[in-house]
Amino acid sequence: MARDRAATSRRILEAGRELFAEHGYEQVTMRMIAAAADANVSLINRYFGTKAGLFAQVVATGSTLEAVIEGDPEGLPARLAARMAARLSTGTVEQLTRTIDRAGNSPEIRAVLRARVEDAMIGAIAERLTGPRPRERAALAVTFILGVSSLRRLLGPEPLRDADQAAVEARLTAVFSACLRP
Repeated sequence: MARDRAATSRRILEAGRELFAEHGYEQVTMRMIAAAADANVSLINRYFGTKAGLFAQVVATGSTLEAVIEGDPEGLPARLAARMAARLSTGTVEQLTRTIDRAGNSPEIRAVLRARVEDAMIGAIAERLTGPRPRERAALAVTFILGVSSLRRLLGPEPLRDADQAAVEARLTAVFSACLRP
C-alpha cells in the first residue's frame, strides 16, 4: 500500500512538473494532472492539498541549485560560476525555468515562488556564509543569478556559445566572490 501511494505521488508530481512547464500554472487543471498521472483528482488533493500545493512541491523539488550550494563555503563562488557558465553556454532551458516563466501572476503562486527564492536560494546561501550581513550578500548573488537567467532566456546561448568556458567561469567566480565576501 505504501509503495502504491509513493508511486502515485511520484506520478502526480511528474505530471504536474511536465504540465506546468508546458502550459503554465493557470492553464493546467486538476483534471489534466489527474489524467496525465493516471490518478483521480481526490488523490492530488490528498497528497498535495491543492493545485498550488502541488505547484509548490514541483518548484521545491525541481532545482539542482541545492547541490551546488552544498559543500565547502570557500568553493561556493566557483561552484556557482561553473553552474552558471554551463547554463549560459547551452540552448537547453531547464524544466523548472520554464515552469517559473509560465507561472502566471496569481498572488498565491507569486508567494510560493518568493518563498522558494528566499528560503532555498538566499537562505541556503546565507547559511554557508560567515561575517556580517550574510543574507544581504546572498541576496546580491541570487539577484545576479536570476538576472543572468532572465537575460539568457531572452538572448539565448548565442552571445557566449563560442566563449572560452574557463575564462567565463573565472570571470563569474570573481563576480560571485565579490558578492559573497564579507
